[in-house]
Amino acid sequence: MNIETIAIHAGAQIDPTTGAVMPPLHLSTTFQRSADGTYPHGYTYIRSENPTRQALENTLCALEGGKCASAFASGMAAIMSVFQALRPGDHAIMPDDIYFGTRKMVDELFAPWGLAYTQVDMTNLDAVRAAVRPATKLIWIETPSNPLLKITDVAAVAEIAHAAGAICACDATWPTPILQRTLELGADLAVHATTKYLGGHSDLLGGAVIAREHDEFFHRIQTIQKAGGAVPSPFDCWLLLRGIRTLPYRMRGHCANAMKLARYLQQHPKVCQVHYPGLEEHPGHEIAKRQMSDFGGMLSFQLCPDELHTGKQNAQALAGRTKLFTQATSLGGVESLIEHRATVEGPNTKTPDNLLRVSVGLEHIDDLIADLEEAMSAPVQLTT
Repeated sequence: MNIETIAIHAGAQIDPTTGAVMPPLHLSTTFQRSADGTYPHGYTYIRSENPTRQALENTLCALEGGKCASAFASGMAAIMSVFQALRPGDHAIMPDDIYFGTRKMVDELFAPWGLAYTQVDMTNLDAVRAAVRPATKLIWIETPSNPLLKITDVAAVAEIAHAAGAICACDATWPTPILQRTLELGADLAVHATTKYLGGHSDLLGGAVIAREHDEFFHRIQTIQKAGGAVPSPFDCWLLLRGIRTLPYRMRGHCANAMKLARYLQQHPKVCQVHYPGLEEHPGHEIAKRQMSDFGGMLSFQLCPDELHTGKQNAQALAGRTKLFTQATSLGGVESLIEHRATVEGPNTKTPDNLLRVSVGLEHIDDLIADLEEAMSAPVQLTT
């Protein structure tokens, strides 16, 4: 089936008891045993399984073309499960432009625990190969990257990982299964913050890991999910199933708006650089065109300095002046968001201080462009 059909039907079997077209919400935390102490319906306790979560995991498998999936209470919990499935003394390779939260988690939790890691420019395959050690067990991909939208050749890096006997995991939150078939490209694991595009309405928290094969490494992830208990609530699973049904069509709108906004910013005299893989000038454009069906709803851009203000001052002022773009953290909702990432990430940030990250929503593109134009035309007023 095509992805639009899968998104609507994968988790929506007709309820045999009532004939309900939409799947019911199962809130129960525990399930009845039979007289002999067994569980005839296959469910024991919510931390281990729940019918609504099972429907979600089956849907995620169908979307990604995977064999198995584990849903988590947040995207960070999903990411954490992958790193926690490694052993002390193992080595991981990660992008130099990795999501700030992932790098912070590895630095503060897993490096002291005994995990070694190397950050490299994943667009440079020779650098990836040179970083491989005998202890390398994981190569972590993030493409497009956050926030510079670097594009990694998933198939090529997966080949390097497998030659080294390592797992290749990809944070595929930004492209979603609609734009990028991560497992088909060769990655072993596709990881999602389902809070973002899959949910799509900024009203739930969740994460997921989908595996190409049900191997021993993924079994450890499942053990971490059930023993650690970082599972999503049934209601969040139900909301996520609802959001997934419109995902293919929402992604088309996000992509169309982002492309038009990127071209507008590209010609604006106050903008130094636009990071969007749909632009022909983007260094990863050809790879993105090959491995993605469209270029996504995320972009970032850098503001130029002027006679009176630095690029950082201009960027911070702009983020505070928009009306339709809300200055807020997160992405992937129907509303447009703008954020000065360096401020959010703090003193250890590697993000340029004149950069604004934009989650392009589903408002009319003319209104979004008019909002940015008005904000960039207003005089900069700095707070003391």
